[in-house]
Amino acid sequence: MSAKPGTERHIAVVGGGASGLVAALALASSGLDVTLIAPARSVDPRTTALMDGSVNALKALGVWERLGPQAAPLRIMRVLDGTTRLLRAPQVDFRAGELGLEAFAWNVENEALLAALEEAVAGAPRIRRLRASVTDAADQGGHVRLALDTGDALEVALVAAADGRQSPCRRAAGIDVRTRDYPQVAVTATLAHGRPHGDISTEFHTETGPFTLVPLPGQRSSIVCVVSPREAETLMALDEDAFSRVMERKARSILGAMRLDSPRGSFPLSARTATLFAKGRIALIGEAAHIIPPIGAQGLNLGIRDAATLAEVVDDVSRAGGDVGGAAVSEAYESRRRADVESRTFAVDLLNRSLLSGFLPMAGVRGLGLWLLDKTPMLRRAVMREGVGPTRDVPALLTGKVA
Repeated sequence: MSAKPGTERHIAVVGGGASGLVAALALASSGLDVTLIAPARSVDPRTTALMDGSVNALKALGVWERLGPQAAPLRIMRVLDGTTRLLRAPQVDFRAGELGLEAFAWNVENEALLAALEEAVAGAPRIRRLRASVTDAADQGGHVRLALDTGDALEVALVAAADGRQSPCRRAAGIDVRTRDYPQVAVTATLAHGRPHGDISTEFHTETGPFTLVPLPGQRSSIVCVVSPREAETLMALDEDAFSRVMERKARSILGAMRLDSPRGSFPLSARTATLFAKGRIALIGEAAHIIPPIGAQGLNLGIRDAATLAEVVDDVSRAGGDVGGAAVSEAYESRRRADVESRTFAVDLLNRSLLSGFLPMAGVRGLGLWLLDKTPMLRRAVMREGVGPTRDVPALLTGKVA
């Protein structure tokens, strides 16, 4: 069934997080009318490491010029074995220069990222912003009818659902989620420190999961500390000075004395993947489609690739005179995103399980793998390229091009 007259080129993006804002900008850049539906947001004290492709997308959308000065480059990614097991892995340094890149990623505070995206959205003439929440999304064949908590309703050809891990739009579409819970909690914070980080992101592999230090501008770093639920409770209960001292010990004092510089956060680790990334006229983006543990900085970068891919698919169909919410869009989007998401979910799960396992051969295999990466430049470069982003079927936006 073709789109209902009056809705043919009208798309709704539901959700005001970074993935949703990027989706709105990317879709509007194709000449489509976009309604962005999201309530006022709360403060987000976390940070995000934006991979090279995500930075290219933000440059093309006119966002990076404001955001770049507030971001810190990750020129070296260092992996250290922080376990006390008999078989331990060697230190491995991954250098962006080996790939001809200035940096693997740029770490930025989420508040700065969201402010820059919201400014760009406010200046985009084809985007209308509604401060509301969606209470129901009914796919009626030729269009989707969205009911809002303001009492209003909206009819559109396509819904890009970037409405988070509990996604009302996903539930309304009848899409199930495969879930895997881990016996771990990630504690997050930003800390100031006495020594410069040298643009090096350091990841300690420990028995409870990774402990990662990610550079921020100045002598500050964000941390992701993956621990058991009991240890997470202990860390969250410490006063600021005691917490800072514990983080310094975990970091082996490589950055000197530390001082807490943000609110702390904690959240249980899980992996969730939607059984379909699109159904009918509803396409899922970001955490509505997939959630993976915060290992390897994949989360939001996957969401930005979702947004870029959906915008490209919609633009291709629109240019061909097709229905921007029709089966051609949902099938192409599903096909193009599934392999990327599934492969990265698998890789993160495998690494995380190898850290949790006390099985000696498993530790040996992990150590051997890192030793091979350290000693084999060709293999190391191949792994780095795949880690930075997909090497096949890359949306044009991630290369810095807009429609």
